[in-house]
Amino acid sequence: MVKLEGGAWLAESIRALVERGIPVCAHMGLTPQSINRLGGFRVQGRDPVQAQTMIDEAKILLDSGASVILVECIPTELAQRISAELVVPVIGIGAGPNVDGQILVMHDMLGITPPGIKVPKFFKNFMLESKDGIAGAFKAYADAVKTGAFPDAKHSYR
Repeated sequence: MVKLEGGAWLAESIRALVERGIPVCAHMGLTPQSINRLGGFRVQGRDPVQAQTMIDEAKILLDSGASVILVECIPTELAQRISAELVVPVIGIGAGPNVDGQILVMHDMLGITPPGIKVPKFFKNFMLESKDGIAGAFKAYADAVKTGAFPDAKHSYR
């Protein structure tokens, strides 16, 4: 699967890849490869117009053939709305608990952040909960997602 970051402007590229048998994950919201264009690490979709645009664009990406929609750093309510309106899995990273699946980057899960770097609200260091090192941190993360303990309100945006 190929992950492409962006919105409706990706529709033609997604269509071309899918026609050639390559599944696509469309990544919306905070798109790390475009962080400078977005003005830094900021929650996306809080403004009602921007939120509706994201919903509309997610539908366009779905219609273009995206197999998965990944939403990052968006309000919980918006993620839930997108998930409810699409027939493909919606995966969240910093998008609250009301999506079909969760992602947390390994370095964020293990607390491997250089000193002086501000971490987003959705980061959680699962090494702090582990007595079994890295393997235990991965298990703690998986268990927390399965039980619904993560992400909680503390690690989600409104």
